[in-house]
Amino acid sequence: MKKKIISTLLAVTLVAAMLAGCGSAGQEQASAPAEEAPAEEAPAEEEAPVEEEAPAETAEAGGDLADIQWGFIVGSFEHVFYQNVAAGIEAGCKELGLDESQYNITDCNLEAEKATNAIENFTANGCNSIALACNDAAGCVPGIDAAAAAGVNMFNFDSKAADLTNVISFVGTDNYQGGVIGAQELIRLTEEGDTVAIIGNPESVSTQDREQGCLDTLEKEAPDRVVIHGNNYGGDAIKAQEIMETILISNPEVKAVFTVGDPAATGALAAIKAAGSSCLIIGFDGNPEAKEAMLDAENGKYWVSEVAQDPENIGKGIVEQMYKYYTTGEVDDQIIMINPYAFTAEDIK
Repeated sequence: MKKKIISTLLAVTLVAAMLAGCGSAGQEQASAPAEEAPAEEAPAEEEAPVEEEAPAETAEAGGDLADIQWGFIVGSFEHVFYQNVAAGIEAGCKELGLDESQYNITDCNLEAEKATNAIENFTANGCNSIALACNDAAGCVPGIDAAAAAGVNMFNFDSKAADLTNVISFVGTDNYQGGVIGAQELIRLTEEGDTVAIIGNPESVSTQDREQGCLDTLEKEAPDRVVIHGNNYGGDAIKAQEIMETILISNPEVKAVFTVGDPAATGALAAIKAAGSSCLIIGFDGNPEAKEAMLDAENGKYWVSEVAQDPENIGKGIVEQMYKYYTTGEVDDQIIMINPYAFTAEDIK
C-alpha cells in the first residue's frame, strides 16, 4: 500500500544557499554525469490523511534532479556488510545519473554520537535528504528529529530507529524472520534433546531481532532443545571466539550454534576447531568469508549453513525510495522489509 506524504515548501533561496558541499566529502563516489529531468509537481490541493508516525513536513516533492544533494551514513566501513550496502547506494545513485558531487557516503563507526554529528554536518552542508543506519536505535532519534525540523527528508535503512515519526521510509532486512530461519536450521541439524547455542549482540536492534526470532521459534517448534546463550560479542570476532570457548568448556556436548553475524561465526569457527569439537555453525549475513569457509574442505565441516541478507539491494532500495519521494512525494511504504534466506555449500558450488 502506497503512502503519500505531501510536504510544505522550503524557501527557494534557502535550498539554493544550502546545496553546495553535501557531496564533497567521504568515500570515492560515482562519476556519471548528472541528468536533468523535468520537475513533476505534486498537486497542492491534494493532501494525504494524517497517519500514525507520519514524518514532519520537509522539503518539497517534485524537485529537479540537478538539485539533489543526498547524504548517507552507514554503520561502519570496516564491516563487509556495510561496504556492500555502500556499493548498492553508489550503484543506485549512478543509475539515476547523479554526479559525484550530489551524494556523499560516510560511516559512524556504529556510534550514535558520530551518526548525529554526520547528520548535523550533512544538514549544514545543504543536503535535502539524508539516510542512515541506526545501530543505536534510540540514540539516533534526536538527530533525525532535528534534521527533519530543519526541512531535511529523513530516511532509515538496515537498523531501524526506535521512533519512525520523522522517518519517511525504512528499508532493511526482516531480521526477526532471519532469526526464525536460523532456528529452523538449528532444528534441522540437530535431534531432540540436543544442546544448541546462540551467540548474540544486544547492542543492535537488528541482532536483537535475530536472536529473538531464533528463541521464539525454538520455544515453539523445538522446546526439547537445550539452549545456551552467549552474549555480547559486539561485532568482534575475537570476542565471539572467547564466548564460544567458554560455551564449549561448560557445555562440550553442544551440537550447533547460531551466530547473529558473520564475525561471530568466524570467531566460533576458530574456537570449535581449537577445542576439537564437532559443533556445527549457522552464520548470518551471507558475506564472502562465509561462502569461502563453507566451500573450504576443512572449514566447511563446521560452517554448514548461512542466513543471508541482500546488502546491495538494501542500498539500492533506499536510493529508490529517496528518489521516488523527491520526485513524486510518495514512497512505496514507510517500512519495507527484504526477506533473508538460508543457503548451504551445495547452493553455491
